[in-house]
Amino acid sequence: MSEEVDVNIREALAKDAEQIVKVSQTIGKQTEFLVMDEHGMDLPIHLLENQLETIYESDKQLLLVAEVDGQILGTASVRTSEEKRISHIGEVGISILQDYWGIGLGSVLLEELIDWSQQIGQIRRLELTVQKQNRRASHLYEKYGFQTEAVLERGAIGDDGRFLDVLLMSKMIDPAS
Repeated sequence: MSEEVDVNIREALAKDAEQIVKVSQTIGKQTEFLVMDEHGMDLPIHLLENQLETIYESDKQLLLVAEVDGQILGTASVRTSEEKRISHIGEVGISILQDYWGIGLGSVLLEELIDWSQQIGQIRRLELTVQKQNRRASHLYEKYGFQTEAVLERGAIGDDGRFLDVLLMSKMIDPAS
């Protein structure tokens, strides 16, 4: 995709559930880089609507959607645990339709997640996993200060049955001043 695209980034709402499921199914078919497969988010719409409401109302969870003309083309999230001892860790996830790879959307979404995490002042560590073969994504994360902590050998299985190594990456953050 070489033309300029006017992308709107906003928090996901319950009404987005059906579109998010459909987009996740498409992304799952397009790439083996993610945990989800062609079934995408294998979750009934009404349950996802409830989850989206909970996330929207949470002060320590965030799910963003990227959309063009009302059509969702990707998501980005930070999830935390309710467990006190690990509640300072935010798990990052980004998925984008293949037609929109390489236009800087991943950078915009990642910046939004990092900024939000710093602003809320409760998250001190962001972490994620990314397949080692997904060099574009691991380069993006490194560009924003994520460091590889470990290589999880055989951390995923490719569409053809081969084992894939997965990187565990993290970034320490401080609240915004």
